[in-house]
This record gives sequence, C-alpha cells and structure tokens, in this order.
Amino acid sequence: MAQRINRSINSRPSKGGKIKDPLASTFPLTIIAGKIARERLAAEGWQPHLFQAMVGASGGAKLLGLGHLDRFLFGDFLQRSHHPMELYGSSIGSWRHAALAAPDPAQAIETLQDRYLNQTWQENETRNLTEVVDGLCEWVMDGLLSPGTAAHITQQKRFTTHIATARGRGLNNSNNRGAVALGMACAAIANSIDRKFLAHGFQRAMFSSGASVAFEFRDFDTVHVPLSSTNLRSALLASGSIPLLMSGRRDIPGAPQGQYWDGGIIDYHFDFNNYAGNGLVLYPHFTDSITKGWFDKAIPWRRVRPEVLERLVLIAPSASYIASLPYQKIPDRGDFRRFNQDQRLQYWNQTMERSKLLAEAFDETLNAPNPLAGLVPGR
Repeated sequence: MAQRINRSINSRPSKGGKIKDPLASTFPLTIIAGKIARERLAAEGWQPHLFQAMVGASGGAKLLGLGHLDRFLFGDFLQRSHHPMELYGSSIGSWRHAALAAPDPAQAIETLQDRYLNQTWQENETRNLTEVVDGLCEWVMDGLLSPGTAAHITQQKRFTTHIATARGRGLNNSNNRGAVALGMACAAIANSIDRKFLAHGFQRAMFSSGASVAFEFRDFDTVHVPLSSTNLRSALLASGSIPLLMSGRRDIPGAPQGQYWDGGIIDYHFDFNNYAGNGLVLYPHFTDSITKGWFDKAIPWRRVRPEVLERLVLIAPSASYIASLPYQKIPDRGDFRRFNQDQRLQYWNQTMERSKLLAEAFDETLNAPNPLAGLVPGR
C-alpha cells in the first residue's frame, strides 16, 4: 500500500520478510489455500492472473468487516492484471462485485461502503419496516449505479458478472407476508431433510453478463438469465431481498415471471462442488468456514471445510483480529436492532478504520519472499 499504517500488534514481518504464522494468533488475516492453489502460488507467486473467478458471499453489513481489504483488492491488486475474471455473488457479494465491475472500482467500492454504513432514518418513522428497508436499499443502489455505470458493468469484457437470486415457487412465489412466512417455514423443514428438497420452494436464477465457465450449477434447478443494463438494478436488489424483511422483486425484465428473493437462500456461501474451472478462486470472506445455503447455518454437517477445496484461496479476518474489534465481532444486520443509530455509526466507523490492518496484512503477504508464508495449508 502507498501509505503504511502504524500499529502495535506484533504481526509485522521480521527483517527477513517472513510473516508470522496466523495460528500464532496475532496476524489479522486467516488465509487458507487448497493443495493446487498452494502449488501455483509457490511456483508463480501472488499473481492476479492466477485467479479465474472470485466469489462473494451473502452477509449484508458484514461487507464493512472487510472494508479496506476490499478497497485494496479492487483498487490495487486486481488492477495489476487485465485478464478476464468471472464474479459470482449473492446478496451483498453481488453488490460488491458490481463495484468491482464499475468504471472506477476503487471509487465504487468506497461509495458502496459509505452508503451502506450511513443508512439512517427518522426515530419517529411512520412507515412499516419493509418500506423503510426497501427505501434504504434503493438509496444505497442510487450511489452504486450512477448514470452509465449499469451499461459498463453488463457490457465490459474483463469482469463477467453473475448475480445469484432465488425465484420463489409455491407460497414463496408471492409478496404476501403470511404466504411467504409459511413458505419459508416449509422450505426450512424440507432443506433440513435434504438440501435438494429446497427446490420445492425456490429455483436458482443466475443473472449473467456472459457465459458461466468457472461454475457449472449442477446441484440445483437453475435458470440462467442474460444480465443487461435494463435488469441489473432489479437483479441486484432481488439478490439482497430478505423474505419477511423486504418486498423482493417481481417479474424482472428478461427473466421468467415470478417473485425473486435473496440469492443467499440457495447460495449463502456457494457450493464449490459446482466449480469446474482450471484457474484459482479468490474468496475474500467474512469467516473461515463455508455454508452452502442460508437454511444450512443451523446444520453443522452442511458446512464445507475450505482447506479441502483444492483451487480455493480464502481470505478472512482472523479470530484474533475479530477479538480486537469493538464487541468482538464484525458488523452484521442485527446491529440495526442491537444499537441506536449513533452507537451503530460509531461502531461501524471504528470497524472500517481498523480494517486498514487487513489491507496492510494482505499487502505484506503479497510482498513476502515466500508466497506461502502465513498461509493455512490445505490437504
């Protein structure tokens, strides 16, 4: 990074340039690389062209937990190459990727973060919660999709954008709160029996600006929809539309008719059994674990250990870093209820500022003499 950040934690490289092992509990990042990823990094170093795809998970306010790491990745590291990449995202992951595919990625991700952080409303608000949240999301999207940006995102050749949404079926193909509540309950029960039964309540709808080569979605009924400047905004808003909290999007142009919901319902952290690419996958993530779908969060055996994913490089805040944050966690959607507005804004701003440590730690990883220094080995 152009400017170094002063810090007192003892995770700086030694004079020989070797980064301390993150397992020593002081390094801000946990970086997990699978077997093939480690081999390629060892042979070629941290070269952006190694990464064929990038994945962005659902997580709402958790994007602020990555903060300056995203700014460094989008505005510096990935700009050191001009190779084509495929971007797969659900919910806030798709919003982050839209920023990366924008004309000025560094400015776009900063604008997205600032708008998300600064969502406010009147204390005597008379509208219902769904109207308030829908309005705030529209306001955030106004900042991200400035005039001309949508055409650039959907037509450019370097970054192919893939936005995951969940098209409702049965009771979930509705915007009636009661019907959706019952439909979600049924979907949760069906998913607990077998993930494939979730298809009775939802269909994966992937909005794509080009061919999906890196991922072949074989695990779930999937419809592919061409992404254009006409439907980009609706696809992004649908991808982040949490049932019972937001109103979702209906009959998106160019897509099958129906009600579209949060892509994280199916692709919370994505199912990497669908990965079919030859290159590596870059995954700046909020956690060091991978949970396929939203309903799988309460099912521990559905979690995937990232170290068994051979071509994956996962970068996440370390446990020690998270423990050093206010409230010992990164921001999440519950903060809207947990804090009043002043408390939330103070906490989120503090977390954003501290995330500079994540960017610096990754920069140090890139510049270490040993490309594998500090990485958690895969199998």
